Amino acid sequence: MVIYKQFTFDAAHFLPNVNKNHKCRKLHGHTYHATIFAEGPLIEPEGWVVDFGDLKKVCTAAIERLDHSLLNEIAGLENPTAENVTQWLWTHIKPELQCLQRIELKETSTSGVIYEG
Repeated sequence: MVIYKQFTFDAAHFLPNVNKNHKCRKLHGHTYHATIFAEGPLIEPEGWVVDFGDLKKVCTAAIERLDHSLLNEIAGLENPTAENVTQWLWTHIKPELQCLQRIELKETSTSGVIYEG
């Protein structure tokens, strides 16, 4: 069984490793949409994979660290591509959510990343 919870956060960044004429080298921001997937058998007697409240609590700490921040200033995100932001989320959520299966991060309505660890 796979369950998911969605989160939204706003953050600014710039990509320091792209060509100096690339538009993403300049400071800009996004409203990111993260979907966190957890997978496992149903736990009885509750009948769920994980309590949605517990899932939210674990993920909110990481999401709040990114929200309304300059991602480049966060340790481990000096090059905050969507791929690197997704991996950062994984490393901050997985230790507390062993059933983490996948993270989908949308940087825009048409662009995103799927990461499965």
